[in-house]
Amino acid sequence: MPSPQQARAQASVITSGKTDPEVGAAPTSQLRELFDGPRLSPGQRRIAQYLIEHITEAAFLSITDLAERVGVSQPSVTRFAAAVGFSGYPALRERLQAIALRTLAGGPAAEENRSNELQAAVDAEIANLENLRRDFADPDRLIEIGRELSASTPLTVLGLRISVSLAEYFAYAARRIHPDVRLVTRGGSVAYDAILQSREAGGTWLLAFDMPRHAHETLTTLRVARSAGLKVALVTDLALGALADEADVTFATGTGSRLVFDSYAAPGVMASALLQAMTDADPERTQARLEDYEQIAEQHQFFMRD
Repeated sequence: MPSPQQARAQASVITSGKTDPEVGAAPTSQLRELFDGPRLSPGQRRIAQYLIEHITEAAFLSITDLAERVGVSQPSVTRFAAAVGFSGYPALRERLQAIALRTLAGGPAAEENRSNELQAAVDAEIANLENLRRDFADPDRLIEIGRELSASTPLTVLGLRISVSLAEYFAYAARRIHPDVRLVTRGGSVAYDAILQSREAGGTWLLAFDMPRHAHETLTTLRVARSAGLKVALVTDLALGALADEADVTFATGTGSRLVFDSYAAPGVMASALLQAMTDADPERTQARLEDYEQIAEQHQFFMRD
């Protein structure tokens, strides 16, 4: 009889393709996709980030008002519109308004105004998870990266400062299904040594977690990884900016910011989804490794019987 974990691995295979054609991508994801293709200047990134964070209001601003809000010139807004593929700001604003109106049609949580601070924090995380659910309507990119991470031996997992917990969770679980997972939680020369050794041993990918506040040492480590020849998959809260520029693929998920310290419901689910995609990529190896682990766990009585 398979263990509960083995049974879940067999029952949770991710199905390729859009699973719910009635549900579009989350508004923030639509904007990130819209802005993520072209190479934007720092000023243009500020415009993009402002639009992502304030879509329901910013979509109805005049070019003058938008420029003032972001702190750039009106010609900069015009050049930004052209850089992301529009004939001018009016055409871009028309597209933004369509996205904003769909967002408003979904309606804000009416209960939020009547909730206390803790309930509001939970509401914000529910919204992050709803956005992630929309993104998962088409899981093909996730499935493909799962294959790539599964095939990278060794696989390096990076998380510095507050992102350590997500990296540790991922690495702990990934070691059950992957033969060589190397966790890096210290920056500087220690991280560089680990990355170079991983590449020399045949590794092809680094998976990095980076939550706010974003550390300079994470950016430097990603650059070292790329210069060493590793590809980078990044789980973070922003699809634009210096960190995303150093990644081959970015999975952007919202973080809860209503309390003193951020909460990471959506990034945690993203980590689990990547683990599932790795599990699906090599089911025979997964099954064999889980069986071996269960035997060892039973032999040494790792766990209490519930």
